[in-house]
Amino acid sequence: MPFLDEASCGAAAAMVNVFATYPLNKVIFRQTIHALKFSHAFRQVHKEGPWKLYRGVLPPLLQKSTSVSLMFGLYSRYSEELAHRLPDRLQNPIFISSSAAFMAGTTEALLTPFERIQTLLQHPKYHGKLRNTVHAMFDLRNYGFREYYRGVTPVLCRNGTSNILFFTLREPIRSSTAHLMGDPSSNVALGVQNFISGAVLGAGLSTLFFPLNVVKNKMQSRLGGEFFSFPAAAKYVYQERGWKLLYRGVHVNFTRSLLSWGIINSSYEFFRKMLGIGQNPPAR
Repeated sequence: MPFLDEASCGAAAAMVNVFATYPLNKVIFRQTIHALKFSHAFRQVHKEGPWKLYRGVLPPLLQKSTSVSLMFGLYSRYSEELAHRLPDRLQNPIFISSSAAFMAGTTEALLTPFERIQTLLQHPKYHGKLRNTVHAMFDLRNYGFREYYRGVTPVLCRNGTSNILFFTLREPIRSSTAHLMGDPSSNVALGVQNFISGAVLGAGLSTLFFPLNVVKNKMQSRLGGEFFSFPAAAKYVYQERGWKLLYRGVHVNFTRSLLSWGIINSSYEFFRKMLGIGQNPPAR
């Protein structure tokens, strides 16, 4: 089944990425929560020791593998359904791609509880209260179902828009790098092209939506208490930090996303090739 094939490749690519980039992501998280410099955040994580370095890795591993799995799998499925069901006047490749990407992105928002629990486990305030992923999942029940989806609005805004840009620009960027390769049809050249395409889009989109993630992290770092609306939370964060501190950590996030989405995109195409799924044509 095309959906399961594409979803499996996405999940495998996400797992490779999470284990490679989680320590750096943890440092970035500390920067966004406490507005720390990179050196201070790094020393804080280093001081906690190796045993806590991968504390909280299970939620992002589950969330990212499931999210990327749905991202690629549902995009493929929605594209196929739209191509078959839309009337002739709407049979435009860009429209179908954008619509499928947006639908896949909003569906991914169902996984918000994973991001929520990851945020709580990474926050030093809850180190003594929440032991692990399973404990955090059950503890949230005491605060009501809404707690699992605290911060879902910025997740919806981010996912739908970023997916549209990713899927509509991924192939054009890959093709535009063909002239950099001696033999653009070779396996190595295609791998490099896929890495560059994913890296450029990942770094660009993560920078574009960085303030949105800062607000999301702030909303999700609360356990219990009043629920702030997205506009209210955004206003609070801006008044607390201003534009300069709002972007603190963006350069490290840029680097992480450059590496992360380069790995995901190239790994995804690598696993597709291993399974014999339709492969990228040589860029010309």
